[in-house]
Amino acid sequence: MLSNPKRTRFRKQHRGRMRGISCRGNQISFGRYALQALEPAWITARQIEAGRRAMTRYARRGGKIWVRIFPDKPVTVRPTETRMGSGKGSPEYWVSVVKPGRILYEMSGVSETVARTAISIAASKMPIPTQFVITG
Repeated sequence: MLSNPKRTRFRKQHRGRMRGISCRGNQISFGRYALQALEPAWITARQIEAGRRAMTRYARRGGKIWVRIFPDKPVTVRPTETRMGSGKGSPEYWVSVVKPGRILYEMSGVSETVARTAISIAASKMPIPTQFVITG
């Protein structure tokens, strides 16, 4: 069950640059435990879903999980062995632009040891270094 936008205003986007730290989405708002990004990256819809599934499997229907990022940027790919020119490729998959400090997942309703292990399993699915955060 990959999450893609239902509709977008434009089919294709520029790649852009990831500079600076996250200015929004860097506070824990819903749960007690969270996974926070430490480096900038594009996180694909498949990676987000893999992390979510890993957390829910480990928690065994205990607690609640919030996914704080959504893949809303289309990434286009040109067909292999295509000559130069002839425009931009077609959208292949969706990514979420993540900057350092961004909260990726939140969790509550479970003990700290369960949350720490579940979040570390989800962190292993991510393409960037992350850290475990607890609200004080």
